[in-house]
Amino acid sequence: MSATSWDVHRLPRAEHRNFLVTGANAGIGYFVAEQLASTGATVLLGSRNTAKAEAAMGTIRSRVPGARLRHVPLDLGDRASIEASITTLGVAALDAIVCNAGVLLDEPERQVTGEGNELMFATNHLGHFALVGLLTPLLEAAEAGRVVTTGSLVAGSAKFDPADPQSTRDYQSKRAYARSKLAQMLFGFELDRRLRAAGSTTLSTVTHPGGALDALTPARPPVHEPTAGQRLRGLPAALLLHGKQAAARVAVRATLDPGVRGGQLWAPRWFGLRGNPRQLPVRGTFADHALADRLWTLSAELTGIDVFG
Repeated sequence: MSATSWDVHRLPRAEHRNFLVTGANAGIGYFVAEQLASTGATVLLGSRNTAKAEAAMGTIRSRVPGARLRHVPLDLGDRASIEASITTLGVAALDAIVCNAGVLLDEPERQVTGEGNELMFATNHLGHFALVGLLTPLLEAAEAGRVVTTGSLVAGSAKFDPADPQSTRDYQSKRAYARSKLAQMLFGFELDRRLRAAGSTTLSTVTHPGGALDALTPARPPVHEPTAGQRLRGLPAALLLHGKQAAARVAVRATLDPGVRGGQLWAPRWFGLRGNPRQLPVRGTFADHALADRLWTLSAELTGIDVFG
């Protein structure tokens, strides 16, 4: 499907395909799941909170009658949870993993997981690295599996130091978050290079959602219930930003469009902030193969998983 023919409101049918979306109980991940469910696909909602996942599935079914949905208990900051999630998928093949889940902490103190990794780096990057590695056989079992990694605008200005990837020396929450998102994006690009070298039919592509605001996001009770005041205050921002339902369209296109290729970067059309998805050039730090290779080696050491080492 060409760039000119892609219609975000008329998605191609995807019956008999299975998609896993991490962090699908809220925010952009919820809208990715809703839009993919509208294609007839089976959508697995990766979420550590069962109640929120159930609420999200109920809301999707109210908008997509007959939606094929299932909750996969998943805490990306916990290796045991990641391993346990594999047994609950209940599918013989996985057509795509949308690596969307992420955490941004406001606390001034550095937080760590039970395994001693900085929480945002562990959840946003290492958890997805491990998940994709463990699910590689299911991706390979699909006709043409995909890994879609959701990055962030802030990653473009981040500096990643392989000697201190977990911000032990200069922790600041927003800076650590940006580094974790840069690590995610570097992983997505490096994964595709390794898939190509291995002769795999699976591809890996990277996206970022632009500037997505709750105030510009349509209501999806009980998942998202903005007040009239919040919506009104958000209107001026609509000149530059968009809502999370629009932001989700980037990952959805990267998942469904047969014209998307591995190693590409997709983002909103207008200044990377808002609008329908388009392909952007991969350059700067994102194109640093040596840095991505060092990150891969480090991630493999920290997770104990290295499918394409």
